[in-house]
Amino acid sequence: MEFHESLKEATDALRSNKMRSVLTTLGIIIGVTTIIGMMTIVEGLQNYMVNELSVLGSNVFQVQKDPAVQMGELDEKYRRRKPLKLEHALAIKKAPAVKAVGPEAWMWGQVVRYKEKHTNPDVILCGGTPEFAVSNGYYIDDGRFITNEDVDLRRNVIVLGKDIVEFLFPHSHPIGEEVRIGAYKYHVIGTLEEQGSSFGQSKDNYIIIPITTFQKVYGDKRSLNITVQAQSVELMDEAIEQTIGILRAARKVPPGAENDFEIFTSESLIETFNDMTQNIKIAAIGITLISLLVGGIGIMNIMLVSVTERTKEIGIRKAIGAKRMDILWQFILEAIILGNIGGLLGVILGSALGILIGAFTPLPTAIPAWAVFLGIGFCTLVGLFFGIYPAAKAARLEPVVALRYE
Repeated sequence: MEFHESLKEATDALRSNKMRSVLTTLGIIIGVTTIIGMMTIVEGLQNYMVNELSVLGSNVFQVQKDPAVQMGELDEKYRRRKPLKLEHALAIKKAPAVKAVGPEAWMWGQVVRYKEKHTNPDVILCGGTPEFAVSNGYYIDDGRFITNEDVDLRRNVIVLGKDIVEFLFPHSHPIGEEVRIGAYKYHVIGTLEEQGSSFGQSKDNYIIIPITTFQKVYGDKRSLNITVQAQSVELMDEAIEQTIGILRAARKVPPGAENDFEIFTSESLIETFNDMTQNIKIAAIGITLISLLVGGIGIMNIMLVSVTERTKEIGIRKAIGAKRMDILWQFILEAIILGNIGGLLGVILGSALGILIGAFTPLPTAIPAWAVFLGIGFCTLVGLFFGIYPAAKAARLEPVVALRYE
């Protein structure tokens, strides 16, 4: 029997039991839907994170006391570290490969008041220097940014994010007005351009004051983040090495001991996140394999039932000249087609899930082609592997015994 005839026999047999065929493939459908859906989410999340984590320029890195990415409770060794201070930032400025240094201090949950109005207690306050705007990708919309003179004189001046401006000054010009944060008044000198959102949080709910003013109001005990800009991309590694040397000397780190501070770039953040998502991918593939195993067992079971139901048919076909290989191929093809039906439905459902997530979240839809091919490939292998035994059993039936079967 020709291959195309075996294929036609297999598809006719499956078509005659449509409902049973679909139910048999449920495990495979769930498995492929899982891998396509999960990989679509992870790929979209990776693309989103690469875009969001690229805030630091190609020649910019940041120094912090603690790791930039933390999972769970902070390790004791990080809590024992000494804070990064303003003098550390001033020392880094002396490095030949360094162009600019911008220390930053942060305070969450602030309330900004103007006359009778006040914001929700969710405003993010930053104490910074003139380098803050360039290092973090913020641009002035109106007025001016903080100057070195503001920092040196510890002036009570403030730059407002777009959300604050729209809420407190919907019909007036904020430049020159006074706002209050706690018991302190600040003179508005500038407003920032709209930034949008990041990780579901508005990037326009920020206010910025001189870092020296921040320390005057809130104290200088907290650790600073220090953003460092190298002279050029080519001098990036050299600037990092010089910064490490300066900080180890300033913080009296013994020779051979590990750094008591963290340095990261956009690339290192992206690499760290990719390492984290790799575990999610492995877990998704593991879940998929379990589902496909269950689906494969279902295919084997239904194929064994099919062999029993069609024993007399097999006997008739053998009696009129069908060879063992013809019977073997027919049942193997039925199993493979069953597996691929489940795979195709899983791809459709998984892709639809990814598109829905992209429509209702900030994540871009990115259905990875490799996951589609992997899912279909697994389904073909599952159908082949679990279809061999029933097919071999059907092929081994003796025509006389099969014809007498009732």
